[in-house]
Amino acid sequence: MKFGGSSLASGERLQAVTDLIVAALDRGIQPVVAASAMGDTTDALVELARGLSPRPGGRDYDLLLSTGEVVSCALLSISLNERGIPAQAVTGPGAGIVTDSRHGQARIEHIDPRVLHQLLDRGITPVVAGFQGASADGAVTTLGRGASDTTAIALAVTLGTDHCEIFTDVDGIYSADPRLVPRARKLETITYEETLEMASLGARVMHPRSVELAMRHKLRVTVRSSFNNQPGTEIVAREAIDIETGTRVRAVVDDDDVARITVEGVPDAPGLSHALFEPLAEAGVNVDIIVQNLSHQGATDISFTTGLEDFDRAIEIVRAVAERVGAAGVTWSDEVAKISIVGIGMQSAPGVAARMFGTLAAEGINITSITTSEILVTCLIDEDRLQEAARALHTAFELDN
Repeated sequence: MKFGGSSLASGERLQAVTDLIVAALDRGIQPVVAASAMGDTTDALVELARGLSPRPGGRDYDLLLSTGEVVSCALLSISLNERGIPAQAVTGPGAGIVTDSRHGQARIEHIDPRVLHQLLDRGITPVVAGFQGASADGAVTTLGRGASDTTAIALAVTLGTDHCEIFTDVDGIYSADPRLVPRARKLETITYEETLEMASLGARVMHPRSVELAMRHKLRVTVRSSFNNQPGTEIVAREAIDIETGTRVRAVVDDDDVARITVEGVPDAPGLSHALFEPLAEAGVNVDIIVQNLSHQGATDISFTTGLEDFDRAIEIVRAVAERVGAAGVTWSDEVAKISIVGIGMQSAPGVAARMFGTLAAEGINITSITTSEILVTCLIDEDRLQEAARALHTAFELDN
């Protein structure tokens, strides 16, 4: 059972989560709990650090950010013990989570479950701090923002559990962001692949790495609310979905947390794309929607998008590379957004992309870049047209019904 920050944002919410854990125990379930930091705690810690350094990072920064989850799991354990439920708070390193040494975006290398097994064997409910582990040299590491999901899925896989419940502040996974599209509907089921694409595109329901891990191990996952008893959305294998008769497009996904960077006048020669994107990869900068124009007079333009949290690092790297390879210059804009349609049935349905482009054209929304896969189409548009685009596409693909 994993509980997000909104589920633990106050003493009242901690009590409500305690009730959910007690109810699971009453049903004969022996849960392992993973906890995020309370509410906006991590944002507050980030702001404190940035008041001292414009770009904090490294070992000390990871240690600082990890404290939010330590607070919440300790408080939740105190609440459970007060209710007569034997529980023990455990840090990520204490739970045996060993990661690589990449601070801020560490990946789990393995988990030694002995401590958790010892607690479970004694009838004690472990409450594990999400989002964190330790490298081989003992340094505390963090897994990236939102990665308590990854902690929960990794623990579930390691311990051989049959189910992982992700508790959040929404009833499940929706056909669009209800804040933008009032007629968005909760999906009863969705495939691992569709969920992974939605998470990677910016839908903030689950962390992409957690979905990838669940898919690899075919772990049953349910996303549900900690605020009510609604059944939630179950993430399933594609074999459980009738692709031929099912809905072609399952969801519309928006993301305004994006910037476009363009390197202008790049000499058109072998290896220059590698020279640009390799240092970005080494710095852990995720890029998307890469567009290279046709060469004109021996030069070309290369554009790509990246998340705003990676923008400062990306622009610094790109400017250095542009100067080294003799490019004409670097431009950027953060007034753009991505709008996407996702659905595993799209691969067998011709004309889906054309309908998307036609719908946006009918609304007078200009598309500046496009990227596709067998189950998604993503367009880059002006940020101020995002809500109109989301609503129009949701209606056009009959997701309102």
